Amino acid sequence: MGLALLFAGQGAQKVGMGKSLHDGSPAARAVYAEANRVLGWDLAAISFAGPEADLTPTKVCQPALFVHGLAVLAALREQGKAQMIDFALGLSLGEVTAYTAAGVFDFATGLKVVAERGRLMQQACERTVGGMAAIIGEERAKVAELCREFDIEAANFNAPGQIIVSGEKSKVESAVAAAKERGIKKAIPLNVAGAYHSRLMEPARVAFAAFLDGITFSAPHFTVLTNTTGQIVRDPAAIKAALVKQVVSPVLWEDCTRAAVAAGATEFWELGPGGVLAGLARRTDKAWNVKSFSEFTDLTA
Repeated sequence: MGLALLFAGQGAQKVGMGKSLHDGSPAARAVYAEANRVLGWDLAAISFAGPEADLTPTKVCQPALFVHGLAVLAALREQGKAQMIDFALGLSLGEVTAYTAAGVFDFATGLKVVAERGRLMQQACERTVGGMAAIIGEERAKVAELCREFDIEAANFNAPGQIIVSGEKSKVESAVAAAKERGIKKAIPLNVAGAYHSRLMEPARVAFAAFLDGITFSAPHFTVLTNTTGQIVRDPAAIKAALVKQVVSPVLWEDCTRAAVAAGATEFWELGPGGVLAGLARRTDKAWNVKSFSEFTDLTA
């Protein structure tokens, strides 16, 4: 069995996530205690009790999802599961979680990386008026045409027929309004704080690169994939470069999952709330073996 772990991206968060893990697993409880210590604020309380308005901001939900994913992993290992991992991949911020799981850096360092990434991306959102939209049921080439015409960018290639576009809010709105005339059946504006994975995040990319300069990256213990190419990445310097580039470049998620299968992944375990990544995997290929783990009951079933 080639086990591949999937780690969630922003948008998957929900109030209450991780509480049953914290209550039922000493290993998960230790992860949350360490997170609170590293951050200097009570991430556990916001994750477990909200309110949603406190959990939603980029600078909070990114570390919250990172910690939740690794708390699930700690609880699984405590129960003698996930002892042999062959691959790890994560959607957007989940890529940092995947690298941490693979030992590219330790938990405290990974948490500092994701917290700074979230803080810088939130700053970039606040300085720009960005938006995103989902284009459903279209080929990549058709979406590329729409992006060229309206000066926006493809931000996520999530699964066949599910592509997210990103850019200045007015341009995204114009593209959505014109989509039907261009033969695109479904274009849905998304309720997001900014234009993630677009050139509007460039200030965050520059500052994030400077921040990562001072951090040592190690070779991963198992195979990891990067959103920037959809391919395996092994060299620590290449992993660092990919993390920087990822802030402004499209997330090639479908490519990542297909590349993992091509390299020998036979089972995907999603460690994160909501089952979003499991749904994308099934949409990509119904034959894939996919499970989701989010709360304590999932681990003991």
